[in-house]
Amino acid sequence: MRNFLFGLMALAFASSANAQPQPAAAVAPIPAEVQRTLDRLSASAFETNRAYDIVESLVTEIGPRMAGSEAEARARDWAVAMLREQRFSNIRIEPFTLGFWQATREEAAVVTPSPQRMVIAALGGSPATPEGGLEAEIVRFPDLAALEAATPGSLNGRIVFIDERMQRTQDGSGYGAAVAKRGRCAPLAQARGAVACLIRSVGTDPHRFAHQGGNTRQADGAALPAAALSPADADLLARLVARGPTRVRLDIQVDARENAQSGNVIAEIRGRERPEEIVLLVAHLDSWDHGQGAIDDGAGVAIVTAAARLIRDLPRRPRRTIRVLLAGAEETGIHGANAYARAHAAETHIVAAESDFGAARIYRLRTRFAEPALPYARAMQRALAPLGVIPGDNAANGGPDLTPLRAAGVPVVELSQDGWDYFDYHHTPDDTLDKIEPAALQQNVAAYAVFAYLAAEMDWDFRAPSQ
Repeated sequence: MRNFLFGLMALAFASSANAQPQPAAAVAPIPAEVQRTLDRLSASAFETNRAYDIVESLVTEIGPRMAGSEAEARARDWAVAMLREQRFSNIRIEPFTLGFWQATREEAAVVTPSPQRMVIAALGGSPATPEGGLEAEIVRFPDLAALEAATPGSLNGRIVFIDERMQRTQDGSGYGAAVAKRGRCAPLAQARGAVACLIRSVGTDPHRFAHQGGNTRQADGAALPAAALSPADADLLARLVARGPTRVRLDIQVDARENAQSGNVIAEIRGRERPEEIVLLVAHLDSWDHGQGAIDDGAGVAIVTAAARLIRDLPRRPRRTIRVLLAGAEETGIHGANAYARAHAAETHIVAAESDFGAARIYRLRTRFAEPALPYARAMQRALAPLGVIPGDNAANGGPDLTPLRAAGVPVVELSQDGWDYFDYHHTPDDTLDKIEPAALQQNVAAYAVFAYLAAEMDWDFRAPSQ
């Protein structure tokens, strides 16, 4: 045995001695003058509370901003005034219309066996119940797959309850799996004869807040009242159903109408040499109405604006144009993103980034570039390393409002924020200004400023070369 072990060790040593060292991955050089500007931008970000002042102004002077509402209209006017104060150019509103929806009553209660109130949030787009509500027996499903397996007609006259939990992750990846029930519960339940649908809130907290969110059931031809239960009330309902038959009364009333007004707010730093080439920074201006819309997405509005302002204050503008897009109506279906993509399809977007994941520190940079452009990605990652940002992969999604641009081939980056507790507050009454840490906001501004300046100043092309 000893000789055998020595033989293995000798073989391993010989293999390692003969192995060829792997070449280091190529990294695009950053000129010294550009690096000095990056250092200046990064330092300046930590010397001002401009981003915090912007989000504080938005949530204090405007508050929650439902898509298509009068409050969202006031937010657009606020944004125009704010962007003028920040001394950007070509500031304008690009209007579009959409269907408006807002819940006016959201009530649920256990009727039997133990009468008690529950906390819910109607899912965006839900139709109203009959006046005075509806009452039915609950059928609990542990997850969406279990509801999918139920046979047509098996739930006649019942209320479906999907009790699926969301997993807490740093990058928010648990959301993708958990959120499916928000859009699929109503059409699946209706096809099986149910009269309404309840889901455990798509969130990671244990509190008695219900998480709001859009419901895509209309696209599937369903028209079933649907709501999210607070985690505490989902626990209550699960315990009651385990004991025996449980009846619930659900009362949802809504204000729904067509042709409501929304719009995108746009501002620019015009490029000094190639103004037709655009580096796009995106956040969304609207929010749900239970909270203040501070982390979703007032923080994003503040981050991209403050980062662009740092670049605006430089002695010399970058070569390319930096455009700030504050998109309307993201929460109810990325309407602003789609309107922007249609209106600006003919323009040259060099790269785009979106801030829409709260206000915690950025810990990673992901990209979606063509293979020949990966040395540029590595240069960006190296430039962001002093801010505590680590390299990510080349499979970035970019963010919800970048979906149509990414589909059209625009390169995107993802400045990934630490989302460990983001879904404790997301779409709840607890989305308030006190959840934002000013120092973390400064680090976000520094990272966005470094990325945006590099993309706008260098001659880098992030797409595949044309054949």
